[in-house]
Amino acid sequence: MDKELIISSSDSDVQIALLEDKQLVELHKEKKSNHFTVGDVVIGKVRKIMPGLNAAFVDLGDEKDGFLHYLDLGPQYNSVAKYLRLAMNGDASVRTLENFKIEPVFEKTGNLSNTLKVGQFLLGQIAKEPISTKGPKISGDISFAGRYLVLVPFSNKISISQKIKGSEERSRLRRLIQSIRPNNFGLIVRTVAEGKSVAEIDSDLRMLMDKWARMTTKLKTVAAPQMIESELNATSALLRDVLTDDFNMVYCDTEEVYNEVKEYIKTIAPEKVDIVKLYKLETPIFEQFGVQRDIRRAFGRIVTIRSGVYLYIEHTEAMHVIDVNSGNHIKAGTGQEDTALQVNIESAKEIARQLRLRDMGGIVIVDFVDMAKAEHRRELFEVMTAEMKKDKARHTILPLSKFGLMQITRQRVRPAIEVDVQEKCPFCDGTGTIKSSLVVVDEIESNLRYLEMSQNERKIEIITHPYIQAYLTKGFRSLRRQWQHKYKMRITIKPSESYNLLEYKFFDGKGEEVQM
Repeated sequence: MDKELIISSSDSDVQIALLEDKQLVELHKEKKSNHFTVGDVVIGKVRKIMPGLNAAFVDLGDEKDGFLHYLDLGPQYNSVAKYLRLAMNGDASVRTLENFKIEPVFEKTGNLSNTLKVGQFLLGQIAKEPISTKGPKISGDISFAGRYLVLVPFSNKISISQKIKGSEERSRLRRLIQSIRPNNFGLIVRTVAEGKSVAEIDSDLRMLMDKWARMTTKLKTVAAPQMIESELNATSALLRDVLTDDFNMVYCDTEEVYNEVKEYIKTIAPEKVDIVKLYKLETPIFEQFGVQRDIRRAFGRIVTIRSGVYLYIEHTEAMHVIDVNSGNHIKAGTGQEDTALQVNIESAKEIARQLRLRDMGGIVIVDFVDMAKAEHRRELFEVMTAEMKKDKARHTILPLSKFGLMQITRQRVRPAIEVDVQEKCPFCDGTGTIKSSLVVVDEIESNLRYLEMSQNERKIEIITHPYIQAYLTKGFRSLRRQWQHKYKMRITIKPSESYNLLEYKFFDGKGEEVQM
């Protein structure tokens, strides 16, 4: 699988598009003014304790207070609190934790009001970014993620990714980690560490230890509340997590981002530094690589799949709801049950992509087309499970209920990405909105497919706006020619000045209008 990263930077934000086999599968937006990112280490000040919730609101120096529940203090809270006191007093011994005495494991049952006091300093890590009216969620567990390892202070445990299956490789990695692990630091071995040398893993560990030492030094002179150690920016974090051997290109449209990305890749994978390219053309980078077109097609309330199937996607505060519609999907020689299965399988693949693309989290309810056969429902569940394996976010999928609904929960740490794909109508001076003009060509082709398969039409005339007519007919290999060859029908496209931009009509060989 070919993977490409397209990075578009502006004064206000950075947009990152991940393409797999030229198809957009992930879109990340990072506002340059955004204060908190998942993974940032902060020192806060307890502002208010809520006994009824067994939680506290923590002042982080931002307009929204952080939220900390008792259970999120973590099993090593006693050690973290002790470390914070020593570090703020300038005790150099906590720089490495070599002689640090780890405190007993923190009890899971108890009251926050007996543990924290208003005005107390607290060291934590952002576990969830601000979403809607809610502030960031804080965790008392501190960890630093690297390319191959995750460093977990106040622990001596070694964990290896379950995705590394070979027993010999797991044993090799465990022996390797045991030989280089600093005292009182636990390590989690990430999947990408499989097959890596001692030097590569040791270099990653040194970088993480330097980060820890840098944070300890800052704590001596810190004025709480504020951020102590920032997670990588979105670009570097994405590269750290997804950069693999099948990652073949990274394109950046500004020299600043280009230099940042190149320097970061030098530290994590120097052999792949040449994949970073500076984009210099005048055409916007997202348009050049077709990302903007994919965004227009993929976002919005209605998502159309090429076969004619379409999805309705609605977002609420509590959950996301997706309705599957068969549209004009018809396949000769198949019954209703087989058609429903085909529609559902095709929709499942697009839904899995949509969850990644929009970064939809929380509860997702999918209403598939009803199927009577149990084996078909089981097959659909297996397809959805297989497609969701590509998603790095933690998720749970339940089999179809008796009402044909599938329930999915997906890790939610950031607000879902929303892109406005509607444009002001040029014919009503902005008083209404219409779908993006990029979608109309797909709709025309979908209707052609329907006419060819269901009505066996062999001669079609299309009347549409002159702009659309020109787009469909100009060029040596115009879309009109391609459609004629693909659907084995004679197609004539004529312009009409009286039609609005997205209006079109079909006429058969007798000149009679075909009602769609």
